[in-house]
Amino acid sequence: MSGFINSVPFAAVLLWCGFQTGNTVQLAVAVGRFMTSRDANFTFVKADQQALISLLSYLTGGYMARYGDRMGSNTRAWLALGTLLQALLTMAAALTIWKSGEPSTAMSRGGDSWENALSFVSLAFVSASMGLQGVMARRISSHFGATVVLTTLWSELIGDPDLWKFRYVKSRDHRILAVLAFFLGGMLGRGLLNHTGSASLFGVATGLRILIALFWLFVPAR
Repeated sequence: MSGFINSVPFAAVLLWCGFQTGNTVQLAVAVGRFMTSRDANFTFVKADQQALISLLSYLTGGYMARYGDRMGSNTRAWLALGTLLQALLTMAAALTIWKSGEPSTAMSRGGDSWENALSFVSLAFVSASMGLQGVMARRISSHFGATVVLTTLWSELIGDPDLWKFRYVKSRDHRILAVLAFFLGGMLGRGLLNHTGSASLFGVATGLRILIALFWLFVPAR
């Protein structure tokens, strides 16, 4: 789901709604730009605005996941309910980007295609869904990591002491599976984007998340 969903905002505005390291650095650079000289440009450009909206929405979605601590962050009830909430946020992103009328892809690298208010709202909804997903996944404490970013996962995979053992190793193999699933999601998302558009792709993501919510009800106990 992370690769599938992130392919949409990246194709439109070169921004990852689930990778907040880049957005944080972008905002730091924007502030640093103000200190370059007396003639510095103090305009808060669209790209920086989008990075700020994505970061704040991601944190808001992640904070929503704290509600699961009351139900039990590893219970089937919360995992299913929380994933349904992710689906609702994704559906809201689909509806708002559809009503915005903005194109799905940028005409050139660096040329944003999402510029009106509704497209910003859509970015906020989808970033919040990724924040919720990330914290929920982190609470499970599996080898799949937070599922929304791969940098830590890559480091853990390369540093795994059983990396080159030719047998089933749970820690290594689950991380490899996460990387492959992420890559496959991004590839399918970008491949379908030109045929379906951003709104339809978010709609498909909504349906997939509803299916995932149902699957959680059948996951065996530890």
